[in-house]
Amino acid sequence: MKVYLGIDVGSVTTKIALIDEDGKHIDSYMTRTAGQPVAAVQKCLDNLLLQAKEKGLENEYEIMSAGTTGSGRNLAGALIGADVIKNEITAHAVAASSAIPDVQTILEIGGQDSKIIILRDGIVTDFAMNTVCAAGTGSFLDHQAQRLNVDIKDFGDIALKSKSPARIAGRCGVFAESDLIHKQQLGYAVEDLLYGLCQALVRNYISNLALGKDLLPKISFQGGVATNKGMVKAFEEALGHEVVVPPHHQTMGAIGAAMLAMEHHQFTNQPTKFKGWTIKDMEFHSITCQCTGCSNNCEVITILEGKEQQNREEIKKISDIKGNIIARWGGTCGRWDIN
Repeated sequence: MKVYLGIDVGSVTTKIALIDEDGKHIDSYMTRTAGQPVAAVQKCLDNLLLQAKEKGLENEYEIMSAGTTGSGRNLAGALIGADVIKNEITAHAVAASSAIPDVQTILEIGGQDSKIIILRDGIVTDFAMNTVCAAGTGSFLDHQAQRLNVDIKDFGDIALKSKSPARIAGRCGVFAESDLIHKQQLGYAVEDLLYGLCQALVRNYISNLALGKDLLPKISFQGGVATNKGMVKAFEEALGHEVVVPPHHQTMGAIGAAMLAMEHHQFTNQPTKFKGWTIKDMEFHSITCQCTGCSNNCEVITILEGKEQQNREEIKKISDIKGNIIARWGGTCGRWDIN
C-alpha cells in the first residue's frame, strides 16, 4: 500500500500517522515522549507496523513521502529522512481544513503549549502561541487531577456533573493551584472543582491567545485536551458557538504533516528521502559541545548513528566529534550545520 507518513514530536507526546493517496487517514499511533524523542519516534514506527500486522497486512507500507512537525520536528526529520519539515501551525491548519470544511477557528491545546489559528477561505490569516503560562496547558489539568485523586480519563465526565462550578483564578498556574487548594479545604464538591478548572483554563486561553481576534464558526478543537468533555463545554459556553472535535483530534498534527508530505510529492514527483522502517531498530546518540569561534559561545548539538564509544568528557570541541553524523544544529552562523 502506497502511503504518506507524518510525525508530530511534541514535548509530552509523539504522534505518527499514515494517509493514503487520497488523503484518507489509514492508521496512527501515539506515545509519551518522556524526554527521549528519538526513542519515541522509533516506538511509534515499530507499533505502526505491529498494528498493520494485526490488520492482516503482510508487507510493509510503501512510504511515498514523509513529513515531520512539532517542537522536535528537526530532530525527527533528520532521523527518518523527512521530505518536508513544517511548523505546527501549518500542519494543524491543513489537517483541520481537510477534516472540517469551512473551518475558521482552530483551538489547539497540548501538554506544554497552546495555540489558536485563524483561517479565512482556507488560508491562515493569524495565529498565536502560548509557551509561557502553565495554566493554559494540558499538563495543568493533569497535575490538578492528580491532586484531586481523579483519573485524567474520567476528568471530563465528572466535570460535566457540576451544578455550581467553583470560580478558580486562572491567570497563573501558581495562583490557580493555591486557589484550588483553598476551595478544596472549604468543602467544594470534586465535580465543581473540576469544571471550575476547565473554565479557568478557558479564560486563560481566551485572554492570552484570543484577545483582539474574531473567533468565527466553524470552530475546531484539537490536541489531547480536546478529549476532555468538560473543556469542550467550557469553550462552547465562553464562545457562544458549537465547538467541533474532529476525528483523530490527538494526531491532527501528524496527519497534517503527512498531508504536506503528499502535497510535496505530488508537486515535485521526486523520490522520497525516507530512510526506511529499519530506523526503528537503529541506535543513535547525541553530543553537545560549545563553539568558541566567537563571543556567542553557541551550544552545538550533534546527532550520531551507532553506540556511544567515546567518553563525552574526552570531547573538548566540536571538531573532535567523529562518527556517522546524522544532524547538527544550535549554531547561530551555520558554521557547523550539515546538509
